[in-house]
Amino acid sequence: MKVLHVITDLDVGGAEQQLRLLLRRLPVPCEVLTLTSPGPVAEGIQADGTPVTHLGMTGNRDLTALPRLTRLIRDGGYDLVHTHLYRACVYGRVAARLAGVRAVVATEHSLGDAVIEGRRLTRGVRTLYRATERLGTATVAVSDTVAARLRRWGVPEQRIHVVPNGIEAHRFGFDPAARALVRTRLGLPLDAFVVGGAGRLVPGKRFDVLVRAVTQLPGVHLLLAGAGPERDMLRRMAGQFGSGDRIHLLGERDGAVDGAVDAAAADGSGAFGPDIPGLLSAIDVFVSPSPDEAFGLAVLEALASGLHVLYGSCPAVDELPADQAPGARHFGLNVHELATALRELRRQAPDRLPVPPVVRRYDITRSAEALLSVYEQALADTPARRGSPTPVPPRQGRAAALPPASVSLPDPARSPDPSPISNR
Repeated sequence: MKVLHVITDLDVGGAEQQLRLLLRRLPVPCEVLTLTSPGPVAEGIQADGTPVTHLGMTGNRDLTALPRLTRLIRDGGYDLVHTHLYRACVYGRVAARLAGVRAVVATEHSLGDAVIEGRRLTRGVRTLYRATERLGTATVAVSDTVAARLRRWGVPEQRIHVVPNGIEAHRFGFDPAARALVRTRLGLPLDAFVVGGAGRLVPGKRFDVLVRAVTQLPGVHLLLAGAGPERDMLRRMAGQFGSGDRIHLLGERDGAVDGAVDAAAADGSGAFGPDIPGLLSAIDVFVSPSPDEAFGLAVLEALASGLHVLYGSCPAVDELPADQAPGARHFGLNVHELATALRELRRQAPDRLPVPPVVRRYDITRSAEALLSVYEQALADTPARRGSPTPVPPRQGRAAALPPASVSLPDPARSPDPSPISNR
């Protein structure tokens, strides 16, 4: 079985990091093709030994990308194409079918109720997604919540497979030495109460709620890791509330690529900034204010560090019994409610918690095994091309056969350009 992964870009983000972790564990030959931006995750994937090709797509209106992508897929002789993120799913499914690939699998990483990858779900986006989804063999949802959304969109039940995201829990374990190092290098008092957050700085993540809540808590510091268009606005907001010296915007940080805590990830000013494991060790409570998540990787990583977590949305936790994540607490999208919860935690001065069962449930090795099973089913239920190896039998269940190719696609130029947004 030879697999090509097609992804929109390989900048630092949840879906991109998840792909790298899976590639390390999938026991089949894989290659990666990124439509745009072969960023730091591409470098990491290549360092791991997996080839990465950059298609050089210039945007959603670059329709010349389709024949180029089709040719690359056909020349590669792949048995299965696996697409990730909206644009790659739209173009990748079409190109794979034109190239005659036996099976096409797509993972839906970031489908919310009203947004996909941080972009509003317009009628054009929905129409194009549903039309191209019919060209696939299977669609993977990263949570039961996403699977339910796909069913509401009209994706047939037999094509939906739930394969949760996974993490390397040991990477996020609490490290007292890292805690002291990060605080010292960032100029934070060792005894300060420090709140943390991480994610793409876009309106949908609602980090403005977190910043405003911390400004109401004298002496409390905030470490916020992430890049995006709202960074300057958040910095101005902190200054307007007289809290600019307590709100620390660290820029883009690495959560899955190997690296030491003091490996100086710069934030644009040349200042020291910790990686995500170092950030988690340095803080006392983690906050994820986003009201609409597909999974909630950042929450899971924080729980792996033994932190108390306040979150707005996290299917990875909400879909399980409460005893699976006793340190996680849901809050409404309200500044006063969040400030009150943080004030209570500060008064309690909570110690680190034992790593909860939810973290062990979402181990990346289990995710890779489940994904391999989806591949096997998809290949077993599609006709082999002449000269192709005989597929292995499926382990369980059944995937739908490849549907007819007679689907009329809307013009992608009529839909917004859904560039990927981190789903941390």
